[in-house]
Amino acid sequence: MKFGKLVDKAWEEKTAEEILAAPPSALEGLSERHDALLKDLGIKTVADLGNWKYAQRAAALVSLAPLDK
Repeated sequence: MKFGKLVDKAWEEKTAEEILAAPPSALEGLSERHDALLKDLGIKTVADLGNWKYAQRAAALVSLAPLDK
């Protein structure tokens, strides 16, 4: 699968498994500075970020918001 704009150029040809094990800076728009800040929250990988309960709650709210109109 091609991940294109989801990940930094260096990670475009990696597998999903490799990307999930990578630091958050593998995602497009995040830097090593973000890695350090997220590490303080216990987030060391892309998988940690995706499984972080607050990120999941925010994603759920974004998905449900159109239904609240």
